[in-house]
Amino acid sequence: MFRTTQKLVMVLVLTALLVSTLMAQDGPVSFSLRSVNGNTVTSDSLRGEVVVLAFGASWLPLSKTQLEGVRKLADEYSDRGVAVFWVSTESEEPKSKNYASDAQLKAFAQKYGLKVTVLRDPDGQVSKKFGVDQLPSIIILDKNGNAVGGPIGGLDPTGNLAGQLAKHLDKVLQ
Repeated sequence: MFRTTQKLVMVLVLTALLVSTLMAQDGPVSFSLRSVNGNTVTSDSLRGEVVVLAFGASWLPLSKTQLEGVRKLADEYSDRGVAVFWVSTESEEPKSKNYASDAQLKAFAQKYGLKVTVLRDPDGQVSKKFGVDQLPSIIILDKNGNAVGGPIGGLDPTGNLAGQLAKHLDKVLQ
């Protein structure tokens, strides 16, 4: 029984590694996201910058902690050429269960002192392109627009987000 369990665990681990490898992007991912202020941010407009896309949702219990971490991350890395964005995955359809208007997202960001641009990914197409399968998750893009590793999820909600991402960011900034 023990060996069977070990084999099953090994198969599951190898399957997970294979899936994550297949989902890894070769080359830059093309995307376009609208900000809550009505501007559009595209992958092409961000070339030449290291970019952090922090995917989340205002209804998520961890969002307050995530926003605080994103704010501190932006404060710590903005002078090093890192552009940080918070990307809401909430729907733009008023009849949707997870609807949030631009005004609601602006108020949410303001409530928690978030000064970075808030973008919208209401249909989840951009997060899917990066393989994001949980919220909150972080994607780091190098100056060429390539994702650095896969989505970073499971962040310690009580920890220092900048500290947790430092090794990834410092590697890209070298």
